[in-house]
Amino acid sequence: MTRSYLAKQVQDIKPSGIRKFFDLASKMDNVISLGVGEPDFVTPWNVIEASYHSLEQGYTAYTANAGLLELREEISKYLYETFNVSYNPENQLLVTVGASQAIDVALRTILDQGDEVIIVEPCFVSYGPAVSLAGGVPVSVSATADNAFKITPEQVEAAITPRTKAIVLCSPNNPTGAVLSKEELTAVAKVIEKHDLVVLSDEIYAELSYDELASSMAAIEGMKERTIVISGFSKAFAMTGWRLGYVAGPVEILAAMTKIHQYTIMCAPTMAQHGALEALRNGNDSVREMKTSYRQRRNFVVKALNEMGLSCHLPGGAFYVFPSIQSTGFSSEEFAQKLLEEERVAVVPGHVFGESGEGYIRCSYATSIKQLDEAMKRMERFVNRHSKMDEPTV
Repeated sequence: MTRSYLAKQVQDIKPSGIRKFFDLASKMDNVISLGVGEPDFVTPWNVIEASYHSLEQGYTAYTANAGLLELREEISKYLYETFNVSYNPENQLLVTVGASQAIDVALRTILDQGDEVIIVEPCFVSYGPAVSLAGGVPVSVSATADNAFKITPEQVEAAITPRTKAIVLCSPNNPTGAVLSKEELTAVAKVIEKHDLVVLSDEIYAELSYDELASSMAAIEGMKERTIVISGFSKAFAMTGWRLGYVAGPVEILAAMTKIHQYTIMCAPTMAQHGALEALRNGNDSVREMKTSYRQRRNFVVKALNEMGLSCHLPGGAFYVFPSIQSTGFSSEEFAQKLLEEERVAVVPGHVFGESGEGYIRCSYATSIKQLDEAMKRMERFVNRHSKMDEPTV
């Protein structure tokens, strides 16, 4: 028998559950997709123009490994003005190929074989696999609907063992939209500091916080020197395809991350960096317009879901809702599959975001109100058709 040339840790990782439904939907007609985790807006024209202009000027070579110094200076200025956290652009910032690369490199930088990483679920699908690929052991802690999908200090404390090295937090959260307030972050931070952990704070949706300004874990007293801030331009500036993110953190960690970045990537795309520079300097109006539209869509979708009998909390940020489908009697997978087949609406089953996501689905409202209105009508038909409330009792 021919031996397998695949590494065991790669064989053990399951394919993304999100991709499965995208692939199915792409082969069907008249599908409304509520599964895509990206803005439906086109990148603002001034950002596109800045990228064009950089090419016309001949900026087609590598930048510094850490990214354009000018861009890092603007990121530093932005983080200070927004979160009151100061970072030296020379040695505390790294421009990456999206926030996903930043997460991967951060985990490879801090983890030794067997180190445990607490992951708050439901969560972005790549956290667990990225921990495993870095040689670590993901340890899941479930944030539940009873607490608006927010983790508590007691839950974090209970998950810590002598092998715990880090914790991954995402606020605003994907897929639930939960936003941890400054007070809630502070309470969790006390446990983290007590046990001398590192925090990967995924703040990619920070600009898309609707009812209160998002807080950064790095801004909490005593946390800056143990926090790796992950963010980027994909969500707020509608730049998903540009693949541009960044990391801010302690000097020692950033120096080590930059070494890995040097050997594996070299630098982020030069023209995308010039676009991001323009986004930070002159993109705030576009962000505000998109944010206003998302808030309107959020309110519309949450109201529609609750009225059709799918209990849904009001998310504080990002552009997702995470309604319960338990009243239908279907599993998350069954619900998503049947909804796609019968009504041509694509959603993501909650279990792909962790075991605690079972019984829920993720719907993105980053699509037009017209499309959302039609999607809600189709979902209501589906729910009414399969309602368990109307079944006769025996």
